[in-house]
Amino acid sequence: MKILLISDLHGNAEAISVLPRDYDQLWVLGDLVNYGPNPREVIDFVRRHATYVIRGNHDHAIGFDTDPRCPEPYKAMAAEMGAITQHALTGEEKRYLRMLPLSISAEIHGSRFYLCHAAPTDPLFAYRPPESNDWEKEVHVVPPGCLLVGHTHLQFRRDVLDRIIVNPGSVGQPKTAAPQACFAIWHDGSIQFHSLSYPYFETIEKIRHLELSKRVKEDLIATLETGAPSQLMRNAIRA
Repeated sequence: MKILLISDLHGNAEAISVLPRDYDQLWVLGDLVNYGPNPREVIDFVRRHATYVIRGNHDHAIGFDTDPRCPEPYKAMAAEMGAITQHALTGEEKRYLRMLPLSISAEIHGSRFYLCHAAPTDPLFAYRPPESNDWEKEVHVVPPGCLLVGHTHLQFRRDVLDRIIVNPGSVGQPKTAAPQACFAIWHDGSIQFHSLSYPYFETIEKIRHLELSKRVKEDLIATLETGAPSQLMRNAIRA
């Protein structure tokens, strides 16, 4: 059994176009929309191909017209692109986002999995980077097996107690300092991480033509190219 694990697609049609197609199942760990210019195309792709889909904080925000609770450097991007995404989607597509589950338990060939977007104790909003000390608390509230999460846009595997935590990274907006689509593949008990180049300049060109403020356009483009908004890059240079 070969399972393609993806998360944080963020409306990036060009990024999903390079994902492999030779899998048995596709599992999506949330954040189909916002930040990217093609939310409808991404939703359609997921609906046609995915076996399991989890609701992320941006799916929740667009579906329910509420705050995705992003950190300060991302707030303006989320708000302006969120408004464009809201306008682009149909009522039925927003209902689809609202109806996505917050977590799923699955078993494949004797291997058990627990899927959520952020963390079991707070599936929408908790931010748990790879080195977080909170993972030990998180694995205590799920069954033994593999915990699959997204949200941080960082690929990692971490073994905690008798659990494995896997984050496949972000397809549409990775924090890798390179514009690549990140994902993972579970194949008969083993996990492998991958990243592929995609025509990100096409995504950037679409962003340039959206009705966004100049600063938000710059931040969205910088985040695609470098993994961080231009504001964070400027602060890092000053530091």
